[in-house]
Amino acid sequence: MTPTLDAPALDDRITGSLLGAAVGDALGGPVEGYAPEQILERHGGRVTGIVGPWSGGDWRTARPLAPYHKGDGHVTDDTLMTHALIRVYEKVRGHLDAHAVAEHLVPELIGAPVWIPELEAEALPLQRVFLAEKWIVTRLHYGHVDPREAGNGNVVNCGAAMYMAPVGLVNAAHPAGAYAEAIDLTGAHQSSYGREAAGVFAAAVAAACSPGATPTSVVDTALSLAKDGTRAAIETVAEVASRHTDFETALAPLRGAVAPFDTVGPDYRSPSLGARRPSRLHAIEELPIALGMLLVGGGDFRRTVLGAVNYGRDCDSIATMAGAIVGALHGESAVPSSWAKQVADASRLDLHAPARALAAVAREVFARDTALRRDHESAFAGLTGADR
Repeated sequence: MTPTLDAPALDDRITGSLLGAAVGDALGGPVEGYAPEQILERHGGRVTGIVGPWSGGDWRTARPLAPYHKGDGHVTDDTLMTHALIRVYEKVRGHLDAHAVAEHLVPELIGAPVWIPELEAEALPLQRVFLAEKWIVTRLHYGHVDPREAGNGNVVNCGAAMYMAPVGLVNAAHPAGAYAEAIDLTGAHQSSYGREAAGVFAAAVAAACSPGATPTSVVDTALSLAKDGTRAAIETVAEVASRHTDFETALAPLRGAVAPFDTVGPDYRSPSLGARRPSRLHAIEELPIALGMLLVGGGDFRRTVLGAVNYGRDCDSIATMAGAIVGALHGESAVPSSWAKQVADASRLDLHAPARALAAVAREVFARDTALRRDHESAFAGLTGADR
């Protein structure tokens, strides 16, 4: 099939997905952790673009976020981890597994300083990531735990899911392959529904790369692969989302739909005693809401991502996931260029270079997979007599 405006080529989808993820991250960062009502009061309306820090010029000392400069187009740890994973793909130039986390991702986190936009300084990525990501270094670099089991015991959150877009892009149009690779890879980081969400998000991105994909087909693919509470949460949220085309009316209903599956509780900054523990009945909040906003927004970048941002709570990760999926659906043109430029300039990042690198890796991986598949077909034919 020849790519058209309605069916962007692979490189365009990869660029759109990674740009969309970074822009969503930067848009959501300054309002992360707050409720929709607080966002409305703070900004005198809904967030409609890039805004400054919640506490204005006092961001260096303001609690509970100090010393992070969230806002003004700065990306957060979601994008830092996504780009670190792309650098791992550049080194391995093949499918990744849990051992790749130990051998390559951990050195990315502790090996060399990079520019951290929120700190406005060069620092090790380890100095910015959350405790759930510091766990990777503790378990693998210092504890020498089997990488396939290192995620056991970590807090169960969206930490693994938030940077899995590259897995979906390397496995473009092959959701089952993306799911399996992400599940294997994130065994080093997460367990339970946190790991499950990583697999399903990667699959959703891969599904969005398929020619002719739509928001509905992406959600249907996610449901076909998701297990346990993750599947139930996506199904419930999607059913509610299907009744809305305006994120303003969808904010409260979507929160109500996901609440029974979310262990954090109604106050995001004061988690319940049962928060973030392994369970087959629960789900992270971020992925179902991202998919719900995808349906509410009809795949339009602004409507989808701004819905995710104004939902509040862990909205930088929700908007990262939603932006990655919409960008994969429609390519770079879906992402407002003014937002992308402002984020790139403010964050001091070349947002196109990681996309070019990952596209090259994706082609190499596909060529190798094709050769392996042909070898398997030949061997199987010899076993079954199909070649006689």
